[in-house]
Amino acid sequence: MEIGVDSFAAKESSKDPIAELLERIEYSDQVGLDVFGIGEHYREEFLDSAPTLILAAAAARTKNIRLTSAVTVLSVSDPVRVFQNFATLDLISKGRAEIVAGRGSFTESFPLFGFKLEDYDELFAEKLELLLEIRDKQKITWRGKYRPALVNQHIYPRPVQKQLPIWLGVGGTPASFVRAGVLGLPLMIAVIGGATARFRPLVDLYRRAGKEAGHSPEKLKVGLHSLGYVSESKDKAIEDYYEGYAKNFTKIGKERGWPPVTRRHFEAQIEPSGSIVIGDPEEVAQKIVRHSKALGGISRFTFQLDNAGLSHHQLMNSIKLIGEEVIPLVKKELS
Repeated sequence: MEIGVDSFAAKESSKDPIAELLERIEYSDQVGLDVFGIGEHYREEFLDSAPTLILAAAAARTKNIRLTSAVTVLSVSDPVRVFQNFATLDLISKGRAEIVAGRGSFTESFPLFGFKLEDYDELFAEKLELLLEIRDKQKITWRGKYRPALVNQHIYPRPVQKQLPIWLGVGGTPASFVRAGVLGLPLMIAVIGGATARFRPLVDLYRRAGKEAGHSPEKLKVGLHSLGYVSESKDKAIEDYYEGYAKNFTKIGKERGWPPVTRRHFEAQIEPSGSIVIGDPEEVAQKIVRHSKALGGISRFTFQLDNAGLSHHQLMNSIKLIGEEVIPLVKKELS
């Protein structure tokens, strides 16, 4: 299992957030994390509206860690430009770039780029089709509804990797799981609340759709993206994390009609079956393994750390514990 971190480049807890984020990515590489992802948002509190620029800067400072989006908001993006950006990142990183393509959980990008929210799914389906075709063919002839046609167009540059990895990022829509299976794409599930095990029927649906479409089990990888934080003890982790988590998710809840976060709600999420992966290294490792078994086996787990106003020092310490203690414990348990 690969283990890593996803970041939305939150700026609330820092005077120099990009420099500190790059330091965290570099440190993640040094302590043995497998992957680091950067999100894509168009909100005041995040600095990740141009994620490939951040990832390219990180590529020049790292050697081994895979660098990915988390997620690329494909519905409002030009697939040609997306491929060119990540192919260039792959060249800079010498073959370490990946894309997690999704529709995004916020909607600010639709009016910003002149798209209609009612076209949400149709836009994504068409652009994903084009992105996959560009990945697999150097010369493209293609026609769709939302982008000018391409006639015998060569798309450059080409990546170092023979086939640039493209994961499909999903929430809880059955159709999205089926689509990933039919296309034979690895699946990244974002779970930010509830019991992680509730996604097992959807994962089974994905694997069944992939098998029926003729894809091998090895191709149908499942990844899990969860809120999380690691400290020296569970009490210390909760003390560091809860206040900022409650503040941020209560704010998001006001926009989406959710009730305010309560301590009872939080405690339910950090229980063994809950989605938030928080505690000391041993407890966190056990929960990752438990979640993997609940979903029938996962290939990748990523922590979303910067959602609770944690300081750079706290985040660096968490990354250290993930690399030096959590990853060895998970590997030992799975072996």
